[in-house]
Amino acid sequence: MDVDGGSTSLNEEVARSIPIQSGRSKALYQFTQQRLPACNPVLTPAWVITTFLFLGAIFIPIGLVTLRASRSVVEIMERYDIECVPEVFRGNKVSYIKDSSISKNCTQYLKIDKYMKAPIYIYYQLDNYYQNHRRYVRSRSDKQLFQGLKYNDTSSCQPEKFNNGLPIVPCGLIAWSLFNDTYSFTRGTRKLMVSRKNIAWKSDRDYKFGKQVYPFNFQNGTLIGGGNLDPRIPVSYT
Repeated sequence: MDVDGGSTSLNEEVARSIPIQSGRSKALYQFTQQRLPACNPVLTPAWVITTFLFLGAIFIPIGLVTLRASRSVVEIMERYDIECVPEVFRGNKVSYIKDSSISKNCTQYLKIDKYMKAPIYIYYQLDNYYQNHRRYVRSRSDKQLFQGLKYNDTSSCQPEKFNNGLPIVPCGLIAWSLFNDTYSFTRGTRKLMVSRKNIAWKSDRDYKFGKQVYPFNFQNGTLIGGGNLDPRIPVSYT
């Protein structure tokens, strides 16, 4: 009798020592012990075949339309960095670019084998140009591009922030290395007009580049990095 009584009291103590789990704790316990209710469908051959046929009926037409649209695109690539450089300068292209006394005009002929439907977009591609380098990406001032000379802190534009003691607008390596090749197109004797409108996002034009920010003291140093900017034209236009 004493033994049974002792066993009963021991069970009561163990029961009292077990904490009562809340709803969240119980759910977490079931999740960690992988005891949550789950659905385990039986993948019969008929069910699998039906599912694949249904998905195929949806995505095969979409794929055919996408493939047709992709094949209808006419793309022409023309590399001119070799043929447009005089033969005597092909071993040292940097000296050719820096020599302002030599004309940089070059004429290339493109043969269009397929009809190109308007609008026709023109892009340029640069190789071995590491514009994702950390120092290059950080060398700019977004506040200066929006406020102009009203914003004096150009510490983020190192090393192109001052020239002859005056601030540079726009400052930084990104603006300093502005790509300065220009293009014009003709078809026979008729000149084709190239539109520069709506090539930038509206949010960038309205909130990143101020409409009253004009280039100042730009590309006036001894080392010219890229193109020049007209001080009479706002930065938001270029």
